[in-house]
Amino acid sequence: MFPFRFHGVFLALTLMLSPALPTFAQQVGSVTSLPLPRFVSMKAAEGNVRRGPSLSHRIDWVFKRRDMPLRITAEHGHWRRVEDRDGMGGWVHYSLLSGNRTVLVEQDMLELLVRPDPRAQVAAALESGVVAKLGSCTLEWCELRSGGFKGWAPKARLWGVGPQELRD
Repeated sequence: MFPFRFHGVFLALTLMLSPALPTFAQQVGSVTSLPLPRFVSMKAAEGNVRRGPSLSHRIDWVFKRRDMPLRITAEHGHWRRVEDRDGMGGWVHYSLLSGNRTVLVEQDMLELLVRPDPRAQVAAALESGVVAKLGSCTLEWCELRSGGFKGWAPKARLWGVGPQELRD
């Protein structure tokens, strides 16, 4: 009985004194060891979206928008399972994707501000559906470039960047 009590006390002390453990481990890709899910963009102007990760799988549709942001959800060899803003997707060859980050504007006439402050001067306004190049991000704001304009927009109005993602 003594060893059991000792073990229980030891276990309780260990749990109390150890640093807090994360409640989940971040998933990483089996091929690249990069985080999953993660955002990328279309490098090509056109890319076949297949039902499975090989050329023998049927093409379900074709993405036809260069720089469109996509979320990678799985990896298999040279193939990446991706989805768009609407959750539609499939398998795309990795050579069609780029690590250059872009976002999709989700609010019509989204104001780009000269600094990340709601009282800042407006530099431009972007229509819903515009693809913009992603720059720095704080917890609430992201710097965007589109059509020769540059400015800051609320992260909550964009698709293609994680809510907790920070970028320098």
